[in-house]
Amino acid sequence: MSTPGKLSPRRELGHTGFITTQIGIGDIADRSLPVATLVPTLIRALDAGLNLIDTAPAYENGYSEQIVGEALRGRREQVFLIDKIDKLEATVLPQIEASLRRLDVSSTDAFVFHGLSSMEMFERLCKSGAGFEQLQWAIEQGLTRFRGISSHHPDVLRAAIVEGVCDIVLFPVGPFVDLRYIEEILPLAKSRGVGTVCFKAFGAGKLLGDTAGYNQPLQMRPRGKLSSGGVIAPQTTLPRLTVQECLFYTLTCDPDVALLGLSFPNEQDAAFEAVQAFVPLTEEEMQGIRKKAIEARRHKGPCWWNPNAEA
Repeated sequence: MSTPGKLSPRRELGHTGFITTQIGIGDIADRSLPVATLVPTLIRALDAGLNLIDTAPAYENGYSEQIVGEALRGRREQVFLIDKIDKLEATVLPQIEASLRRLDVSSTDAFVFHGLSSMEMFERLCKSGAGFEQLQWAIEQGLTRFRGISSHHPDVLRAAIVEGVCDIVLFPVGPFVDLRYIEEILPLAKSRGVGTVCFKAFGAGKLLGDTAGYNQPLQMRPRGKLSSGGVIAPQTTLPRLTVQECLFYTLTCDPDVALLGLSFPNEQDAAFEAVQAFVPLTEEEMQGIRKKAIEARRHKGPCWWNPNAEA
């Protein structure tokens, strides 16, 4: 398996003191593939210079954490490791301890509340003795260094940043997202010194191919044009964007880190090539890609990170 050219760290992640690469590594776990395949794939991305990894217990029921742990042996100190707390209402410490066992590490760099997308839940986690205080206690015990949230709700992200309970925030930034993430949340986080790790550059795959997202097949294809024989067949290929268009758009928005799946060497190479060729887009080019993204995700199911199909 060949290794691409090195990518270099370029910016501090919020106020963490860690200098990250422009792109990071998201979940690559797939239980249909063996550890012997997945670990070298992840190591390949690390060898290319990427130095931020995101995982969670919910990703393939702990399999992702196992893969990440094996890939990080001998290089843990070189990587900013983010893990998640999936059960928002459960006690934090047992969840952290279980994740550390699966990762086979003594600590992570950050634990974040996973999918915190309800103001009601956010307010509950802010109460005395609740989630954020418990997570702060875990920091004081040396089990992690920073805390934050992953969210698909701009109101929750705004509140978390303003309340000062996050060192990092994970949220969508890409050609087809609610523009509040880009125009409101991203600059707010930067102004408060909160690290921004952003996903959905490819719209869960919807923008790059004919999928309902996360490699799931389309339930139904739209009908094509009437043929000369009077038959209307399903449309064979739907509109799509390129990896370069998606990444150029996301990198122009300028999050600290764009988090990508990078599950296969060819996906890695396409992303690495785009990053190395990156030139910031003009506003006109950004608008053009947004228009293309509307068509590219049409007929591919809902996007909870942008409910407006005509955004």
